[in-house]
Amino acid sequence: MHSTVRARTTMHLAVSNELSFRTAVDLDYDTGDPFAVRFTFHLPGDDPVTWVFARDLLAAGTRRPAGEGDVHVRPVGDGLAEVCLVLRSPGGDALLRAAAPPLLAFLARTDRLVPFGRERFTADLDRKLAAILSTAGPESAS
Repeated sequence: MHSTVRARTTMHLAVSNELSFRTAVDLDYDTGDPFAVRFTFHLPGDDPVTWVFARDLLAAGTRRPAGEGDVHVRPVGDGLAEVCLVLRSPGGDALLRAAAPPLLAFLARTDRLVPFGRERFTADLDRKLAAILSTAGPESAS
């Protein structure tokens, strides 16, 4: 029994210091993988591209620079108006900027579904419930 949170927002993909373009991004959260968020980028002329990373990383990056390796998130300026997301791959880096309110609203909705810090409990409960439901069946009448 998985529950999900879905949202769509727009981010700006920086092509250079002077040029960026808007791209639609689907945000997904599933209790079956309670530690992760999925960002699916709908780039013009290309197939959608999905990146999966820690929900905690996204949350931390709205308050302060966060991330190691392939994904970095940081607030832009004062007042949390924007968030910057840097994605690193062998093909190159992508710098994206998004308005902070839609990301914060998405995180708040995920927190209502699975409170931050309770992910492990939720994952264990989902596995146990799935096991119970897969073995449970109608009782046969004698």
